[in-house]
Amino acid sequence: MSIREDLEKWEKQYLSPYAKLSMESEGRLRDEPQCDIRPVFQRDRDRILHSKSFRRLKDKTQVFLSPEGDHYRTRLTHTLEVSQNARTIAKALRMNEDLVEAIALGHDLGHTPFGHAGERALSRVCPYGFDHVNQSLRVVDVLEKDGAGLNLTMEVRDGILNHQTSGTPHTLEGKIVRLSDKIAYIHHDMDDAIRGGICKEADVPLNIRRTIGDTTGKRLDSFIHDIVTHSFEKDDISMSDEVAGAMKELRAWMFENIYQNKTAKAEEGKAEMLVETMFAYYMENFDKLPADFKKLIDNGDSKEQVVCDYISCMTDRYAIAKYEEIFIPKSWNY
Repeated sequence: MSIREDLEKWEKQYLSPYAKLSMESEGRLRDEPQCDIRPVFQRDRDRILHSKSFRRLKDKTQVFLSPEGDHYRTRLTHTLEVSQNARTIAKALRMNEDLVEAIALGHDLGHTPFGHAGERALSRVCPYGFDHVNQSLRVVDVLEKDGAGLNLTMEVRDGILNHQTSGTPHTLEGKIVRLSDKIAYIHHDMDDAIRGGICKEADVPLNIRRTIGDTTGKRLDSFIHDIVTHSFEKDDISMSDEVAGAMKELRAWMFENIYQNKTAKAEEGKAEMLVETMFAYYMENFDKLPADFKKLIDNGDSKEQVVCDYISCMTDRYAIAKYEEIFIPKSWNY
């Protein structure tokens, strides 16, 4: 018996009857030999962690565009916080930690430079629209490994595709990540907003603070404990009505006071203009794209899709550098 088979046997003996077992995976888009050491979801986690798209998250905006300071979140630190929240909940509920970690690490791989500002810009100029959720799945299915994709399991792909509030994951592990994503950004976006002087803890409505805590740390603890308590030994992942209601109210308050704050969003118009201008340029100059993107046309993809692929893969720094290279006059000597 291989090490992988031993680990699969351990999962069957130890994990909750509601957990998704590695040996029961629905498989991959393309069949391939099993690893003799790692179960399938652990293998997916490793593939995502070693991917170029995962590394690029370190230079992509989370919420606050180009803040002055070393401690503001990026898309990568957001992803890691989602992963840690999800693993904490999964461990307590005896769910499959490898599966939740793989979904969490891969859920935002399709995000654009400049966060949701870049996403809005591409959605406006692309005739098919643009959504980072679908793009994340395209990254792992098509764009990674020079067009070969990562060939992930159906369960990880499903969790990535359904990680937003409107999604309905088909595994409890996917539902854990869906909630973990929300509580992660509520926690760290509030923390960053307080650090940036956009708001104070005392600005949070009193009824919210009384229900789920009067600090960011206490609220995160409340969310995680509530999910574990109300999901323990159940075939669902949920929160109590009281805590879920407070979280919904806090999220609405944050949209009004943080996400739409003029100070925090002052530079977003410039970022959107940059992305729209780059899209128009590459549509007119398709031959300027890197060869590995141009060859996607051979798969039947449209020019618009391929240009979106290229721009959405950019980090903030790379997008600014390419814009300067194309549109900003250079110094010269004679």
